[in-house]
Amino acid sequence: MKTTQPSVKARGRPRSFDVKKALDAAMNVFWQEGYEGASLSDLTGAMGISRPSLYAAFGDKESLFRMVLDRYSDGPAAFVREAIGQSTAHAVIEHLLDGAANQTTDPVNPGGCLFLQAGLACGKGAATIQQELVRRRNSGEQALRERLERAKAEGDLGGSTDPADLARYVVTVMRGMGVQAADGASREELRRVIETTLRLLSK
Repeated sequence: MKTTQPSVKARGRPRSFDVKKALDAAMNVFWQEGYEGASLSDLTGAMGISRPSLYAAFGDKESLFRMVLDRYSDGPAAFVREAIGQSTAHAVIEHLLDGAANQTTDPVNPGGCLFLQAGLACGKGAATIQQELVRRRNSGEQALRERLERAKAEGDLGGSTDPADLARYVVTVMRGMGVQAADGASREELRRVIETTLRLLSK
């Protein structure tokens, strides 16, 4: 679920840069360096803008990061929303795991998952960022649980299967795949994890 950001109005002269491209560049920096590891110099250098332009267009670093998280949800992580819309519980889970494997090993992206990577080294000064990342991760798990609860009510999920437990298990596998990808696991290696998971779930 996205956090609605207040509209940002340009001050002074019209912007001379593409906001979406700038957000994508910032996303890559946060993805690689983490929230605290990404300096303003790193961000402005990658975005091709000055600090005054960053503040005028995006607010402070935290506001920029929250916009990046929305951009990530609508872009590289859009497979999560697409998976929830699949017609069966099996298709939902397979789409989620396939999407995670594709996204975390795509050579155009930094390795792993932004929702995990960005907050791994955050200290007390970035507690609000840690909380935001936890909230977003929990929101995704809740959406999956609700979809699996509907599947169970429709008779699409085995009677002994607890939707909350299954959602937590699938999310745990996805996060583990993200860590594996960040450590260099290939798409083929993650696909074997998916096949094993689906085989176990079908028993």
